[in-house]
Amino acid sequence: MRKSHPVRRAVLAGAATVSGIVLLLSLKPASDPGSAQAAGQAPPAAAGQAPQGGVNGAVTGDAAQTQYGAVQVRLTMSNGKITQAEAVQAPKGGRSDQITASSVPRLNQAVVAAQSADIDAVSGATYTSTGYKKSLQSALDKAKASAGGAQGSGNAQTLTGDVAQTQYGPVQVRVTVAGGKITKAEAVQAPKGGRSDQITASSVPRLNQAAVAAGSAEIDAVSGATYTSAGYKQSLQSALDKAPAGGGSSQAAGSGGGSSQAAGSGGGQAQTQTLTGSVAQTQYGPVQVRITVAGGKITKAEAVQAPKGGRSDQITSSSVPRLNQAAVAAGNAQIDAVSGATYTSAGYKQSLQSALDQAGG
Repeated sequence: MRKSHPVRRAVLAGAATVSGIVLLLSLKPASDPGSAQAAGQAPPAAAGQAPQGGVNGAVTGDAAQTQYGAVQVRLTMSNGKITQAEAVQAPKGGRSDQITASSVPRLNQAVVAAQSADIDAVSGATYTSTGYKKSLQSALDKAKASAGGAQGSGNAQTLTGDVAQTQYGPVQVRVTVAGGKITKAEAVQAPKGGRSDQITASSVPRLNQAAVAAGSAEIDAVSGATYTSAGYKQSLQSALDKAPAGGGSSQAAGSGGGSSQAAGSGGGQAQTQTLTGSVAQTQYGPVQVRITVAGGKITKAEAVQAPKGGRSDQITSSSVPRLNQAAVAAGNAQIDAVSGATYTSAGYKQSLQSALDQAGG
């Protein structure tokens, strides 16, 4: 038998090797995201991503306090997608005006592009960027809670309360509600520095436990931590107020403020919601509005915070009742400022609008 030439054998072996490599390269790995989608498995969502639950309308985040002033973000959403982002509050005065004008538009664009709170800080605007992202995350939390409430009572909701200003610093509470019960409570802000560190470390864990046990904001103050306890309860109540109507959170949302009580005894009646707006900082102090909405109308408006002390007491007592009446009459935030109370009126309207945003109007 004739032997094959060594060169011929080498050529044939090389050709076989090349063919095998081509076949291997033509196969897609099992971890290819495309193959996961083809199998009906959605790719994992990024942390802080906008909820894809048909959320529509405006959602206003909580005001985040920074070294140079408050930052507060409002999102406009369509079918769960962020279509617009804007800062309704940002540091101002002196050099802050220049930094805000330069950084905020870039942060707004980044949010729409990223569809999440996972955005880069703007160089030279570290504090503004940090505050922006914090308020942005709270807006996304509210949108997520709204989407969860629409899908059914079994879904857990994360609700972040408004910042409550106390004599020793801000207090802000975040709760997780599932099956109509508070399953977790935490203080994302609390007084710090000096003796406040000791008081906070001692009182906040007890307040967290009390909130879960009570399932409402009707909890006792911790002895020796009066201001922290009062701020905690105020922020906790505002978080519970944000539980969407019909979301199954009857115990947690209804215990402290009746945020999801039926307007009538029969099924299918219009729902009554109590909605607390975000705190609006003014030159003379914070303003915060709480409204009751029934059948798509504002039936009650009240200021749970307003400037006080000195001449502010007189201005507040004169202007706030008129603003409350105007809000009920107008049914929206398009109300006239009260003469002689320009700053209080502006803060009232801003907080009122954020409350209406939570109602989807």
